[in-house]
Amino acid sequence: MSVVVVGSLNEDLVVTVDQLPGRGETVIGTDVVLLPGGKGANQAAAAGRLGDGVAMVGRVGDDDAGARQLAALREAGVATDLVHRTLGVPTGSATIPVEADGGENLIVVVPGANGALAPADVEVPAVREAAVLLLQLETPVPTVLAAARACTGTVVLNPAPAQALPAELVAAVDVLVPNEHELVGVAGASPAQRSPAELAELARGLGGSVVVTLGGAGVLVVPADGPALHQPPLEVSPVDTTGAGDCFNGALCTALGRGEPLTEAVRYAAVAAALSTTGPGARGGLPDDAAVRAALPRLPDARQV
Repeated sequence: MSVVVVGSLNEDLVVTVDQLPGRGETVIGTDVVLLPGGKGANQAAAAGRLGDGVAMVGRVGDDDAGARQLAALREAGVATDLVHRTLGVPTGSATIPVEADGGENLIVVVPGANGALAPADVEVPAVREAAVLLLQLETPVPTVLAAARACTGTVVLNPAPAQALPAELVAAVDVLVPNEHELVGVAGASPAQRSPAELAELARGLGGSVVVTLGGAGVLVVPADGPALHQPPLEVSPVDTTGAGDCFNGALCTALGRGEPLTEAVRYAAVAAALSTTGPGARGGLPDDAAVRAALPRLPDARQV
């Protein structure tokens, strides 16, 4: 397989609201929809829309939600032979309120069967032989580490949700893809406003290549060797930002799996992620390869930090 994703599969309950609630606040939703989700599955679906040879490794419950998740991945072109049914445990779920104006969101995840994904599930030929292995942290860290150690190709880790990482996991990763908050956590730094140059310095201390997603500010690329670059975003009118980071990761790995250098893979992923925000939910706006390539000429050039 070109890209293998080890990670979570969730069913998302997406609620549209005029304004996200604060602590202890009740707001009235204007719409509700049930959608396939989970960081791992979203990233696999993005990769599947963009290229061939994508497989998912994970767990769902032996329930209707699990069947829906498998069907959605297959529709996106993702092989699901290594997604196992887990008896007596529900499929993972997420509740996501989304603001109608601008698409900002909050996410509450219940892991369900994702918590049962074990090292034995990932110590398999598909993981060992993957050209690119994509990992996140919605499944147990020992399983993520086992997958990273097993893979002989390029290992990409999106360290989300943010949490402390064992040094041996960071050492097993070739490309780390945090957002700004996650970078600060992995680096063990104190929260603060930082310039791109300061963020690049934090990233350098982690070793390997680091790609920092900055939301509406674009992407910071810190190669293992070579200058740090700031990639401005593609201008779009967002409808829903849910899953934009997942689309970025899936697209990045698709491009890396094709043999593109990191900076070019980041440009491809930045365009895919921007386009993904123009549709509803984590997968409603996922672009195909033709759409990304058509929009690439509109992406501003990267600048050295």
